[in-house]
Amino acid sequence: MDASKLRELSDNDLQQELDDASRQLFELRVQSQAERLDSPSQIKAKRRLIARIKTIQHERAQQQPEEAVSE
Repeated sequence: MDASKLRELSDNDLQQELDDASRQLFELRVQSQAERLDSPSQIKAKRRLIARIKTIQHERAQQQPEEAVSE
């Protein structure tokens, strides 16, 4: 999923995508230790997806007003 599609998601959907990607990355890492992966590049792709999601979440957190933080 590219960044433009991720930006269209709500905060809850974005968190769900992050949870799913993290779980899939864990499963890929376990599978890579137990047996050969069909496509080792999947690990790299999942890591990048997680980084994209976290970047978008951080950008959204920075855009929220500072008033909420000071309370």
